[in-house]
Amino acid sequence: MSNATGDPGHGHSPAAWTAVIIMLVAISIGTAALFFEQIWLVWASAGLVLVGAIVGWIMTKAGYGAGGPKSNPKAH
Repeated sequence: MSNATGDPGHGHSPAAWTAVIIMLVAISIGTAALFFEQIWLVWASAGLVLVGAIVGWIMTKAGYGAGGPKSNPKAH
């Protein structure tokens, strides 16, 4: 739920947190895989980054995004 100034919540939502955590894990795996020269795992982790974005989008559409009916915004 946005306030009178139009602040959308800056991504403080279950959808945003879930998407960012998935993408952060994927980037960490990809970085380690690149170090160990496992190119197939680098590409797999790039795919996992896309999965994180899709999961965030799906959760937003399900109402868990910023201002969604299932999101419980906290005071800053």
